[in-house]
Amino acid sequence: MRSVREVMESRSIAIFGASRDPFKPGALLIEALRQTGFKGRVAGINPRGGEFRGVTLYPTLDEVPFDVDLAAMIIPPGAVPGALRDCARKGVKGVVISSEGFAESGEAGKAIQDEIRSILRSADIRGFGPNTLGLVNTETGLLTSYFADGNTAIPGSVGFAAQSGIFVGALLLYMSSFPVYRISKGLGLGNKVDVDESDALAYLAGDEQTRIIGLYLEDIRDGRRFLEEARRAVRKKPVILLKGGHSEAGSAATLSHTGSLAVNDTILDGALRQAGVLRVKGVAELMATIMGFQWAPLPRGNRIALVTFSGAQAIMSVDQAADEGLTLARFGPETMDRLSAVISTDPKRKNPIDTYPDMNVHGFEKTSIEIVSALLDDDDVDGIFFITFAGYGTAMMDPVVDLVKEKAVKPFFVSLLGGADDIARSRAYLMEREIPIFDFPETGVRVFSRMWQYARNRGKDSA
Repeated sequence: MRSVREVMESRSIAIFGASRDPFKPGALLIEALRQTGFKGRVAGINPRGGEFRGVTLYPTLDEVPFDVDLAAMIIPPGAVPGALRDCARKGVKGVVISSEGFAESGEAGKAIQDEIRSILRSADIRGFGPNTLGLVNTETGLLTSYFADGNTAIPGSVGFAAQSGIFVGALLLYMSSFPVYRISKGLGLGNKVDVDESDALAYLAGDEQTRIIGLYLEDIRDGRRFLEEARRAVRKKPVILLKGGHSEAGSAATLSHTGSLAVNDTILDGALRQAGVLRVKGVAELMATIMGFQWAPLPRGNRIALVTFSGAQAIMSVDQAADEGLTLARFGPETMDRLSAVISTDPKRKNPIDTYPDMNVHGFEKTSIEIVSALLDDDDVDGIFFITFAGYGTAMMDPVVDLVKEKAVKPFFVSLLGGADDIARSRAYLMEREIPIFDFPETGVRVFSRMWQYARNRGKDSA
């Protein structure tokens, strides 16, 4: 069977459903390939022929005067089998079927999907979809998603596979807006007529550009194979999974979305944990977890320290830590002595460290530097959560950020409270300096827990 890698490295693409109308998907894809700087050859397939943005539209695939590695199909379901037979004659290596109306729509659609599967197998063509926007390779500028802009092909290190069309398109458009989330490779699986989550996971695990793997799945076709691939993958890089359809109502929705069948979620959750897959509960947590892995070293233990001027935020974070199996670090005499230089009362020096009102006496910079420096040096502290007021401004954060970047020995997560404008400025500043920043510290605690889970699994594998 042909490898997924061979398709992902395609140097030429034919677009079935290409159009001269700039607002139609086939034309938008041609424009997207132009914006991403794809260096390979592009052909459009349209019975009326013509030209768009310098790309020739040929009436049939047979008339394309060069070898075609990949075909993108934005055509009605009934036209797909015939187009696939054309691809088989042409020697096409892979196809992306973006159309809807297959197994998820009923028996008639399922029959067409079964025919598609048969053609793919007999011709040794790898198929993505149906019902997906397909592929992105930021190393080459290749993509089949018409949801794209100039940022989409900026190379990153997050490999992402999703069993959804718009999830790969619109979410990757969002992710590429921020350097921390930019992707290496994106694979849309859709109805999984051929390429499935195990194929995607195996490919991303072996891709040198990919440091972190993110997955959105609604079902798992071959549980045994997926868990085997996951165990191999997590030895090299974290695998973060967002699973849709865990509720009864969600399971019903997945059947009409991608034709997926539900599995027992409790059993799945236990199996994923044993395999070392990090499961998250929503898109926000997925993004937060990626940020943690991108910008913080792996923790060496589960003992955390909180620095805060908000007692309520500290209490909620302590509760979250307990739920996640984390513990509050106990400070030894040396750390307590160093904290006493800026925190006057003994109870406020204990974990969580309460900086109010002493910060008003010593100032933000001195108080923060003394505390953070002591915690970075304390081997009994595995992670630091810094909860502060955005109104202090970005200039005051400079010495703290410089200290953390200089030592870089343990995770240092920031959470800001205050006015929306102040938070936006401080958040942009911290992201520019590659310091993990979360809207609320409880989110940071969950991210730390996932990182500790991964570090622990890595340690077991190397033991």
